Amino acid sequence: MAAPANTGVFVTFEGGDGAGKSTQIRFLARLLEDAGREVVRLREPGGTAVGEELRAVVLDPKNDNLSDEAELLIYEAARAQIVAEVIRPALKRGEVVLCDRYADSTVVYQGYGRGLDIEKLRSLNDVAIGGLWPDRTFVLDMDPADALKRARRRNAELGLSEKEGRFEAEQMPFHTRIREGFKLWAAHNTKRIVVLDAADSPEGLMHQALANIDMFE
Repeated sequence: MAAPANTGVFVTFEGGDGAGKSTQIRFLARLLEDAGREVVRLREPGGTAVGEELRAVVLDPKNDNLSDEAELLIYEAARAQIVAEVIRPALKRGEVVLCDRYADSTVVYQGYGRGLDIEKLRSLNDVAIGGLWPDRTFVLDMDPADALKRARRRNAELGLSEKEGRFEAEQMPFHTRIREGFKLWAAHNTKRIVVLDAADSPEGLMHQALANIDMFE
């Protein structure tokens, strides 16, 4: 994927919790900034005042009684806001947008993970994003048991276990469905989604990503 320097580019990173998405976004952002690009780094849910408030609700382990449909609509509301408030304006300015999770996560987590209808999820995503899918999506694939250990360790180190540990508290069968769901969804979207081996070192993983993206010319 190549793009002129004055053209906005939208890249997302997906995968199970603890797969290393934020690390790869940080690496890529540094490379792009060194190459003279303006970069916007985002996370979902979040990225706006409204989105951060919704994030606090949907990721709080205390809210383990959220219905699957309520969970879904919270994500879509946060997504609609970040697209309108941040992503579209940044792309119009010709900036590179790097986002930790996006609409693909909803298809996988609420669809393959929770069992909601995939076509309905696709329709709701289209409403929330207005057709704005990424130019490139990287799925970081690794054994869910290893990824979950990373995620729980990270939350403990950052003091987030009691605030954002709702999905990390799910049992292993759920995380296994998420991994397989990302693979299945990627197989249906091969022109946009690239699956990377997240068991590689952070540097090796970045080399995998760079082999599938070209924004430095």
